[in-house]
Amino acid sequence: MTQQTNRPNIVFILADDMGAWALRCAGNSDIQTPNLDKLAAQGVRFDNFFCTSPVCSPARASILTGTMPSCHGVLDWLDGGNVAATHPFAIGKDAFSNETTPIQYLEHLTCYTEILSAAGYRCGLCGKWHLGDSLAPQKGFSDWYTIARGGCDYFKPEIVENGDIHTESGYVTDLIGQRAIDFLEDYAKQDAPFYLSVHFTAPHDPWEKDQHPAEFWNLYENCRFTATPDLPLHPNQVHTCSYGTGERRKELLRGYYASITAMDHQIGRIVSKLQTLGIWKNTLLFFTSDNGMNLGQHGIWGKGNGTFPQNMFDSSVKVPFIAVSPERFAQNAVCHEMFSHYDLFPTLCELTGLDCEAKQNLPGRSFAQWLTQPDIQQTAPIVIFDEYGPVRMIRYHDFKLVLRYPYGPHELYDLLEDPNEENNLYGQKQYEQRILQMSKALDDWFLRYSDKNFDARCEAVTGTGQHCRPGQYATLDNRYGAVPNYVEK
Repeated sequence: MTQQTNRPNIVFILADDMGAWALRCAGNSDIQTPNLDKLAAQGVRFDNFFCTSPVCSPARASILTGTMPSCHGVLDWLDGGNVAATHPFAIGKDAFSNETTPIQYLEHLTCYTEILSAAGYRCGLCGKWHLGDSLAPQKGFSDWYTIARGGCDYFKPEIVENGDIHTESGYVTDLIGQRAIDFLEDYAKQDAPFYLSVHFTAPHDPWEKDQHPAEFWNLYENCRFTATPDLPLHPNQVHTCSYGTGERRKELLRGYYASITAMDHQIGRIVSKLQTLGIWKNTLLFFTSDNGMNLGQHGIWGKGNGTFPQNMFDSSVKVPFIAVSPERFAQNAVCHEMFSHYDLFPTLCELTGLDCEAKQNLPGRSFAQWLTQPDIQQTAPIVIFDEYGPVRMIRYHDFKLVLRYPYGPHELYDLLEDPNEENNLYGQKQYEQRILQMSKALDDWFLRYSDKNFDARCEAVTGTGQHCRPGQYATLDNRYGAVPNYVEK
């Protein structure tokens, strides 16, 4: 392929609910991820990469806009605004009961895909969107193959294609992977660079045996599942995710792991196609997940909304991140510095030589330098911020503070002495000055980078879904603010 510019192609692969711990190359000896492990050996794996919010839609919005939920206004997973309630496919289906009218939640902000598109990139999406108005290509994307809502049955997915919805036969991971390959074959004929988002629904539940191909499920029939703990359920566990202990735990883990290995297989096919087409050397490939995931860590099943109130444990907010470019990035390297999804926007702009200009104030910093020199240490303190509704987090390498507005409970962890976050130090007198300093830094940062009209602390964000714009919840019978049910102990 001859391109008009020297700008690289970009393939951005996004998993759904995959914890940073769920990679063999990250130390999980239970799971089989041969293609992702190979990519890590060919590039840079970051072991301290964080989402901006431990739930799908807010995290995905932050990836594209480089901002926090309290700036873009997507505060919870979207249970409405995806399609019109009057769409023939939606009528009479419980899964669409909160739909009213399509909402383009990000229309007031700039996405990096718009900058790429304006610079001549052909931008394609195949897989999960879950940011409103699913039937309409938007934010610079011209190729559009997605699903109607945030989740779907693995073998009967609700596919959006050519402006309409239909139920497709086939395993959704394979369908997304094949569509990505079809896009690449078409892109290779074009005299322009491309950006391709491949957003798998894996490994989001359901995890039942009939939801995944036997060839992947059977890989884990005799697995001992030693990489995650078998703990009693957390006292604040709620019904937002399948959960279990003992044999039920193993059954769910089989499904979770099988879905990851199936996705890994498709990633291998995508890389092979890039190589066959002769465009691998001029392609930047990134792999990450929208948020982390607990499958027994802390006794929690689920992500940030696996508990109520929501949690900010590292297992919820830390995500895998791998970057590969054969002739640009370091190889077989691990970067230990901390970065966030809000750093992607400026990084992609620097890598493509484009101006990083947006309607919103961008808090992130480019980590392009660490892709070539991954062992460089920052001289200034590195701070990571996170939020989910009324819960906010500030994290340094050594300490993490979690504040739940307005009443708590609050948490402080010494991450050097207590990396598993088991000993809450909040309220102990010797840490008062540290808490005051971190609280002020947290408040100052959000004051600078949030929009007072979208302040997540002021909305009824409980982890049970969002189906309208911020500020409209009171007009919709308070369903958005419903408190989730605790599990039976």
